[in-house]
Amino acid sequence: MTVVVTRNVSDRIRGFLSSSMLEIAPGVYTGARLSVAVRDRIWSVLEDWFPTEKEASIVMVWQEPRLPGGQSVKVLGVPPVSLVEVDGMVLAMRPRSSEVSFTTPEESIC
Repeated sequence: MTVVVTRNVSDRIRGFLSSSMLEIAPGVYTGARLSVAVRDRIWSVLEDWFPTEKEASIVMVWQEPRLPGGQSVKVLGVPPVSLVEVDGMVLAMRPRSSEVSFTTPEESIC
């Protein structure tokens, strides 16, 4: 099973993904039996087209039995979460609001 999740992508990318995968929810595409060659070709097209996107992100996840956790992830753009590996599992991490720091112009001079 291959899953692609998109955020703020153009109609061009949405149409391309819809032509090769099933859109089960807005911006969420699945392919039950995509071969490695087809999955790699889809990703190659997404990489080629992505530089023209504005404030978008694309995440592709698929089963990879030889890896710890059993899946692999590719990302284009900046997702609203960070993907981190913990004990062989890929987890989504959101920054806590207390971790975000802002500096005033006076602080940045010091």
